[in-house]
Amino acid sequence: MSCQSEEEQYAYIPASVALQTPLNFPNTTYNFDSNPLTEKGIELGKKLFYDGNLSADGIVSCGFCHVQSYGFTHHGHTVSHGVFDRIGTRNTPALQNLAFQNSFMWDGVSHNLDLNSIIPITAEVEMDANFNDINSYLQAKPSYVNLFKQAFPSGEISTENVLKALSQFMLTFVSANSKYDKVIRNEAENFTNDEQQGYVIFQQKCASCHATELFSDQTFRNNGLPINPNVNDEGRFKVTELNTDRYKFKVPSLRNIAVTAPYMHDGRFLNLDAVLEFYNSGVQNTTNLDPLLISSTGRLGISLFIDEKQKLKAFLNTLTDSDFLSNPKLSEF
Repeated sequence: MSCQSEEEQYAYIPASVALQTPLNFPNTTYNFDSNPLTEKGIELGKKLFYDGNLSADGIVSCGFCHVQSYGFTHHGHTVSHGVFDRIGTRNTPALQNLAFQNSFMWDGVSHNLDLNSIIPITAEVEMDANFNDINSYLQAKPSYVNLFKQAFPSGEISTENVLKALSQFMLTFVSANSKYDKVIRNEAENFTNDEQQGYVIFQQKCASCHATELFSDQTFRNNGLPINPNVNDEGRFKVTELNTDRYKFKVPSLRNIAVTAPYMHDGRFLNLDAVLEFYNSGVQNTTNLDPLLISSTGRLGISLFIDEKQKLKAFLNTLTDSDFLSNPKLSEF
């Protein structure tokens, strides 16, 4: 029988965890010095991520709108559905490779992952919660009290530690083991002819924006979507109030794109065929249209023949990381 007191038994256990940067990835941007990964911190973050009691209705958790098997998106929902069936205005963004990003949300309103979770937790159309209630709930649960003691030096249940724990768990969302990655790293995988030709087309016509191994250059661009008069979402402009940012949205990563439908910031396209045809024939010359979508002859969009679209889609399917989508360490159960 242990002679330790309960306080000693559940004291802070600093079992550090190093985030392994994939060989073909850029350097991380997250400040791990301010929130080092630990086994118990990640465990706590996972428990919080899937706990619907953090929301106003006791149902909608972070994991409710970010489903692992669909690249941590709200698959099938055009825009996010929050507590009490409230409807948002934007499609739920994928959660992956967050340690390598420099801004978050479609409009880049957040540059700090530790603070980013405040937005969905407190948003009226998402979780509609407040941290006083969340902390009171957690303080009444012995399992949480024990985990906080093991996860953080202070052992305190606080808003700061809740947010840091969530970040620790989400930082482990590293997707880097798709067929594409295995080919690039020469791990006994090869593209089919269609995939290889699609890769060439991608490099020629898509890689300027969907750049690096993140498949996003992390900039904000207007890709010529027809403006929805019912919403008139002005994107990045809402953050900066600069006219040059009107209708610009963050370039999303294309990793796991085959499973993250619907697409665009408002989820207007239900499949990849619709997306590719939009770039081929649907781009409009709206305010601040990205210059890359205007050819030297004045043609809008990206010219794509039927055969090119098929091959491009074959390549995009190689970005699906089945290991990531089924990793039990990231799963709710």
